[in-house]
Amino acid sequence: MSAITCLTITIATLVMTIASIVSKKTIIDREKSSPFECGFDPLGSARIPFSLRFFLIAVIFLIFDVEITLLLPLVSIVELTNIFTWTLTGLAFLLILLFGLYLEWINGALEWSS
Repeated sequence: MSAITCLTITIATLVMTIASIVSKKTIIDREKSSPFECGFDPLGSARIPFSLRFFLIAVIFLIFDVEITLLLPLVSIVELTNIFTWTLTGLAFLLILLFGLYLEWINGALEWSS
C-alpha cells in the first residue's frame, strides 16, 4: 500500500472513532432508545391485532407508487420513439391503472371505515 492510502485509512478510522466517542449519550432514556413502529408499544405483546384495512390501503399505495415510477420514463423517451407507439403504450398503461383503481373502488377496498 502506498503512503497516501495508509494516511487516508488512518484519518478515516480516527474520524470515525472520535465521532463514535463524541456521539455517545450519557443519559439513557427508555422511550428514546426503544424502537418506534407505527404507534405500537414495542414493550407490549407482539400479537396485538392491527387494522387489516390499513394494511390493504398501504399495499394499494405501494402498488400505485411503483406503477407511477414505471410511467415516468415515458416522458423522457418521447423523442426517441414513434409518437403513435408512445401514445398507444402510455394510454394502455394508464387504462390498466384506471381499470385496477375502478375495481378496487367498486370492491370497497379504498374505504377506510366500513
